[in-house]
Amino acid sequence: MPAPTNGALTSEYTPLIGHTQTREDESRFKTIPKHVAHITYKVLTSSYVNVLLAFVPVGIIAGIMGWNPTAVFILNFISIIPLAALLSFATEELSAKMGQTFGGLMNATFGNAVELIVSIVALKQGEIRIVQSSMLGSILSNILLVLGCCFLAAGIREQESSFNETVASTMSSLMAVASASLIIPATLYAVMRNDEKKDPETDRNILVLSHGTAIILLVLYILYLYFQLYSHHNLFADVENQGGDSEEEEKPILTPIEAGVVLVLVTVMVAICAEFLVDSIDSIVESAHISKTFVGLILIPIVGNAAEHVTAVIVASKGKMDLAINVAIGSSMQIALFVTPFLVILGWIMHQPMTLHFQGFETIIFFVSVLIVNYLIQDGKSNYLEGAMCLGIYAIIALAFYIYPDNASGELGPKFIQTFFSGSA
Repeated sequence: MPAPTNGALTSEYTPLIGHTQTREDESRFKTIPKHVAHITYKVLTSSYVNVLLAFVPVGIIAGIMGWNPTAVFILNFISIIPLAALLSFATEELSAKMGQTFGGLMNATFGNAVELIVSIVALKQGEIRIVQSSMLGSILSNILLVLGCCFLAAGIREQESSFNETVASTMSSLMAVASASLIIPATLYAVMRNDEKKDPETDRNILVLSHGTAIILLVLYILYLYFQLYSHHNLFADVENQGGDSEEEEKPILTPIEAGVVLVLVTVMVAICAEFLVDSIDSIVESAHISKTFVGLILIPIVGNAAEHVTAVIVASKGKMDLAINVAIGSSMQIALFVTPFLVILGWIMHQPMTLHFQGFETIIFFVSVLIVNYLIQDGKSNYLEGAMCLGIYAIIALAFYIYPDNASGELGPKFIQTFFSGSA
């Protein structure tokens, strides 16, 4: 009698257990899509600029179908704006969870991801001029356009704003080192070149100099990260304290895994849009009668840095100038000391002649811009007039490059070098 009883009990409860497991599985399958939908909604509504994400599939379809190159350029140009904002959002979410050290590394990697991806695509296609002008344009847009807007926004809020001059001067000093890394190849090329014929030996020497300089700049950037995050962490306390209030008020929306997935997906989309954008540059240059230098130096950096521009201005308008300075000058420094040297090394690996020998006119523009910014931030104070100065000089530079032809030699002559540096001294 006991056996049948046990058998009866078993046969009685087994279906119930199986039924419970089925319900749990069904519940899990229903919960995952709901959670994904909820996270997707949160990400898409994180910024008003995400409305422009509608252009992403249209831009990709336009590129695949071979539409008019001008239309392909404009559609993918607009598409990169919201994608840049999503990259910035996902990076901030990941930084909030993983801590200051990892956050610094993530910002260095993804903060300028759009320019890096566009430049890698252009480098692969041998468009060295686009790569160089995009790097220089990113630096100029940050230290002049973004910083100028920050000074202007803070100046409207109050008569004079203060910031940590030690941190600002450290960053500007590193920018001066970066400008020297461009001046040295340009002046050396001017001294070594043969005006009568192109000298392959000079080009090889400049390439060797660029490779060595790129390695040194990357080492300096690593040392700066150690300086900022460990050895002299107390100098950057003001920046962290200013960011602390908002972090306490707003809890992160994404987990580290979710933020990582968003970063990967958005990076892939940016790479696709960048591919079509770079492919259509030649046609847009011919149809719109603008130079490749203007496209790379003015248009692409403004789109790539759109999210950082908005973030810095909003922060400055709230009186958090240390944070704004860190975003503006810090991003420029990442381009100068990390992204540009990285692209030189990558070009070395890909057998592309990517060097730090920028054209003479561009090198002088960079040097003058860094010099102006150093003068403006050395007192640790800002006002709206200084912001207007930055915006004014950026507008002049943009106008100059708008009329600057791609076929201009742009090289420095020995007499010009002697006159310029004797006058600067």
